[in-house]
Amino acid sequence: MALLWAAYKLFLCLCLLLFLNSLSLSQGKGIRWEDEYPFIRRASTFRPAYTSSGGGDEGYDYIVVGGGTAGCPLAATLSRNFRVLLLERGGVPFGNLNVSLLKNFHISLADTSPASASQLFISTDGVFNSRARVLGGGTSINAGFYTRASTRYVRRAGWDPKLVNQSYPWIEKQIVHQPDLAPWQAALRDSLLEVGISPFNGFTYDHLFGTKVGGTIFDQLGHRHTAAELLASANPQNLRVLVHATVHKIVFDTAPPAGKKRRAVGVIFRDENGKKHRALLAQRRESEVILSCGAIGSPQLMMLSGIGPKPELEKLNIPLVLENKFVGKGMSDNPLNSVFIPSTKPVRQSLIQTVGITKKGVYIEASSGFGQSKDSIKCNHGILSAEIGQLSTIPPKQRTQEALAAYRKGKGDLPHEAFRGGFILEKIARPVARGELKLINSNVDDNPSVTFNYFGHPRDLQRCVDGIRTVEKLVSSKHFANFIQGGDAVSAERLLNMSVQANVNLIPKHTNDTKSLEQFCRDTVTTIWHYHGGCHVGKVVSPDHKVLGVQSLRVIDGSTFRESPGTNPQATVMMMGRYMGVKILRERLGRRSSGV
Repeated sequence: MALLWAAYKLFLCLCLLLFLNSLSLSQGKGIRWEDEYPFIRRASTFRPAYTSSGGGDEGYDYIVVGGGTAGCPLAATLSRNFRVLLLERGGVPFGNLNVSLLKNFHISLADTSPASASQLFISTDGVFNSRARVLGGGTSINAGFYTRASTRYVRRAGWDPKLVNQSYPWIEKQIVHQPDLAPWQAALRDSLLEVGISPFNGFTYDHLFGTKVGGTIFDQLGHRHTAAELLASANPQNLRVLVHATVHKIVFDTAPPAGKKRRAVGVIFRDENGKKHRALLAQRRESEVILSCGAIGSPQLMMLSGIGPKPELEKLNIPLVLENKFVGKGMSDNPLNSVFIPSTKPVRQSLIQTVGITKKGVYIEASSGFGQSKDSIKCNHGILSAEIGQLSTIPPKQRTQEALAAYRKGKGDLPHEAFRGGFILEKIARPVARGELKLINSNVDDNPSVTFNYFGHPRDLQRCVDGIRTVEKLVSSKHFANFIQGGDAVSAERLLNMSVQANVNLIPKHTNDTKSLEQFCRDTVTTIWHYHGGCHVGKVVSPDHKVLGVQSLRVIDGSTFRESPGTNPQATVMMMGRYMGVKILRERLGRRSSGV
């Protein structure tokens, strides 16, 4: 009962904050998001189709499922010339303090309520992870770092370099900023150069070996700018965006002509009240359903709609549309290991601004400080939490509600000083190990079973060891001496021990964690939410992202990636939405699309 009362008080506080924020928006600029984006409506307002000038009903030229990092720029671009319906299962980021403010970055990740902007899932590896559940997708809940893919990545993806270099700036002009470099980030920059991760490439969006400062979607006031804002570039007459619209199934024609492939003709979705609706495509050969649900959502929805491994679909009595054993396969997540550095004094909050790009396949980044009130210490703070992994000391079958409440209570009085300091993060680029995604049931609201197989290949483990050795050098550099408690006397081994004791995942710990860096890597692995795969090009979709074996269905999101682009993928995922939108328009319109 006490836990329920605490949750209720937190809910009331959040409601009050959101109310005050809405007042400040209306009393300040005098502009509400509903006025700026009049085409965004709740799903319950849906009407089956547009009415044409001749009085007849027509379907949509494109139905985009997922208003996330790729879906928003894609829908905005396509709407310049065609009728587009964009369906997003979450709400809007506008006016949501949990999403909008840098200092509240961790709250959405900690919020496990059904209305949260993120949806918690735990991979079978025992690592906590999150899926976006809000317009803007991952750009609404991530750490904000913006950096492009390498020229090597663009070349291997088979993309048109000229169009790529036109699509990135389209994003950058609207929502990307140069960061005000925080002291912790400056210390990382100088330390990286001191240990030989050079040259210094200054402020740049480009992926270059050495040390650099990248872009951010947080402005100078700490306000987040998400992919949802790219919808401002849409043609409002051609775009309809429905929030709280959860798509359950892709609809296919039931009787295709002999020898023809099944064709996607629409989708079935549920609104915020639980009512089901059917949205249909216009009866034109070029009309398409496009999945942009992310690396978890797109393969999940494909299988729920009857495209996937036949044995798995039969187990759940899902009618088979097309057998494809590769749907859900090749899942990958870049392993992240972090070292917490306690400070003698408060440290200004910062998320990722500086990155070291090594030639050993390791990226070094950092975050620092804490930006919320003391009461928030009682929350689950995602990968930076001091309490989230304590459950790893309780056997799974003993993780009762009483046990959870006891651990929350035990961590409820942590001193605010415990969060002074920051993290140095090392992430493995291009992990070799692969996992898979499988359905648990036929409920689209439930997370599927996801395995990433962290460090399942010895090359990945060796890269982690190399990365941790680099981190050990960084924490010993003179540039962090002013931050570290105890100055130069704090050993790297002590810092590693602190990281192990934080229990950031559900993986059983070992007593020799800091003696064996391999064991340290395995036992302290977390995520930085850069998971990808499940609908690979050449296996599930063609190079132009059309689903193999059916018609009028594409997948445009990170599920098609074999590796995560750049040090952080959001820039390239947004770029891909814009890029593919322009490509599709050029396919249909030819020279008439030149103004896009």
